[in-house]
Amino acid sequence: MQNLAPIALFVYNRPEHTRRTISYLQKNLLAEESRLFIFSDAAKTDADKAKVEEIRQLIKEVTGFKSVKITERKENLGLAESIISGVTQLVKEYDKVIVFEDDLLSSPFTLQYFNEALDRYAKEEKVMHIGAYMYQLKAKDLPQTFFFRAATSWGWATWARAWKDFEPDVDVLLKQFDKKKTDRFSIEGTMNFWKQLLGFKAGKNDSWAIRWYASIFLKGGLTLNPSISLVNNIGNDGTGVHSNKENMYHVRITQKPVTQFPSEIKEDPQAYQAIKNFLKNRKGTLLQRTIRFFRQKLGA
Repeated sequence: MQNLAPIALFVYNRPEHTRRTISYLQKNLLAEESRLFIFSDAAKTDADKAKVEEIRQLIKEVTGFKSVKITERKENLGLAESIISGVTQLVKEYDKVIVFEDDLLSSPFTLQYFNEALDRYAKEEKVMHIGAYMYQLKAKDLPQTFFFRAATSWGWATWARAWKDFEPDVDVLLKQFDKKKTDRFSIEGTMNFWKQLLGFKAGKNDSWAIRWYASIFLKGGLTLNPSISLVNNIGNDGTGVHSNKENMYHVRITQKPVTQFPSEIKEDPQAYQAIKNFLKNRKGTLLQRTIRFFRQKLGA
């Protein structure tokens, strides 16, 4: 496989998460042939300075890749701006990018999946995003990979040709939605994507991901996804910027390579139904939701 995509890794103040993320990345089959770019955001508060410095010492010792380049931000950009600027920089130089945050454990075959998909769909304008994470779906007869409308942000890749359509201005995005689009965007009301977009408008979150998904959706784009996840997020322990303490999104990472990709560029109706069913039932019964609510409140 020639001309491998650069890997962008965004880190902040979680040394143990970062250490594990890098350790799993180093075990990927294509790690030694891949360029790693680590973006370290500056501390937002004095309380974060020690952890940020610990991170910066840690990443200076990273090996196991073709090259490692570190960018230490002098001022705090915040997660969204850090990712947007880093991705923009790398797609401009390399025409494509693989993106990791500091709390993602990968399969040994994750980089292989990304690079093969980036090559395979490089000229397919409708394919705008490659995701590596997938919910623990109950459907057993799904294809190895499939197309879907929504973009997952826990390990992903894209091309310059798609990223140019990223619209950061939430007002520009919002005015393009009507009731039918809102329903389709939120997977028939089973996921709070629309609420996230309104939340960004209201200043309640600083999500780049919801604006990226909205940009893809409004462009009529599709995302490629595995039926069995190639990534697990270990950040849902209350330490992340946008994460609560919960395990409904915990998955088992596949230990097998992806060997099949869809030839037809259209959303897979069976996969759509499986994801919709998962999202509809992901919070469990009323009793389970109540227990989880009080555990989060109590910090259990």
